[in-house]
Amino acid sequence: MPVAAIFLRTYILMNPIKVWLQQHFSNPQVFTLALMLLVFFAVIITMGQMLTPVLAAVVIAYLLEGVVQRLQSAHAPRLAAVVVVFLLFLAFVAFLIIGLLPIISRQATQLLAEMPTVIAQFQDKLLRLPELYPALISEDQIIEIIDLIRVEVARFGGEVVSISVSSVVSAITLVVYAILLPLLVFFFMKDKDRIIGWARGYLPRDRGLAHTVWQDLDMQIGNYVRGKFWEMLILWWATYVSFAILGINFAMLLAVLVGVSVVIPFIGAAVVTFPVALVAYIQWGFTSDFAILMTVYFIIQALDGNVVVPLLFSEVVDLHPVAIIVAVLVFGGLWGFWGVFFAIPLATLVQAILVAWPTDESVIDNTEPAAVAASE
Repeated sequence: MPVAAIFLRTYILMNPIKVWLQQHFSNPQVFTLALMLLVFFAVIITMGQMLTPVLAAVVIAYLLEGVVQRLQSAHAPRLAAVVVVFLLFLAFVAFLIIGLLPIISRQATQLLAEMPTVIAQFQDKLLRLPELYPALISEDQIIEIIDLIRVEVARFGGEVVSISVSSVVSAITLVVYAILLPLLVFFFMKDKDRIIGWARGYLPRDRGLAHTVWQDLDMQIGNYVRGKFWEMLILWWATYVSFAILGINFAMLLAVLVGVSVVIPFIGAAVVTFPVALVAYIQWGFTSDFAILMTVYFIIQALDGNVVVPLLFSEVVDLHPVAIIVAVLVFGGLWGFWGVFFAIPLATLVQAILVAWPTDESVIDNTEPAAVAASE
């Protein structure tokens, strides 16, 4: 094929892309927003692990800012409001470390100690299946299942040992975080205006589109994360009280798992049902106590989905379930637990960008940058 024909075909193929880039990125506000997003995700991907205390402190300070603003609206000075909220935050963290963590650790240790007995009981029940249902399952299949269980238990034990070996390094890191994180949270709240002003000095002035996206995102993310925090507390406490009254073993551990399960929409509730049902079955078998506990558990889940969630998130996050599941899979695969936790806020960021992004050659209103510059 002649060289001229190759260049012509390449031009024909690339011309639509060139036109699209000119339409969307020739506007300085669009280019500014795209550049800011690119820098943000580049920093998170490349330096996210090193900056974990800083990023965690920013998130915590952002969440506490809502309480600080409420105190300020009640005519409290900024510094006094920050000190009060920071002391409440420290008290809550101390409760988690001193009051809650030892109980969870003790119950988790007890559960792991009982696992060999549980596995033995489970194997006995499996070995009886060929006698009860010879047409459905054979003894060889049961032996294969038992061998698979033993391999998985051995693998899990190896992971626990590896975690315990690295516990010294983790403990040192935890001590460093325990010192740095509160300090960073306090200074991020105390010097919020100074830090924001410093950051604005390095941002382009023509950022009206980015300002619009941030306003929408600020409302969505703030309300969502605060609402999710309260949902976790409500579900944890309701589950613990119910489980303690019914007398199930490891009530606090199971209640914490149920509370944390709300982090993963749709999937979390289904996954945490298994340990709840397993512990109840080991303790009571298929009895009336087992049925009562599972009924109470499903009532709590139903109240969470039909009462608590609509009250806390009535004006937050209008995303299709498919978009939420895709966000959980994508961001969870990228950043693990924190990717799952912030999957919906990040999906909301994408939605806010798509809504604000110009779809044609229309000129974006430039009055917003002037207002932003005047406010600075």
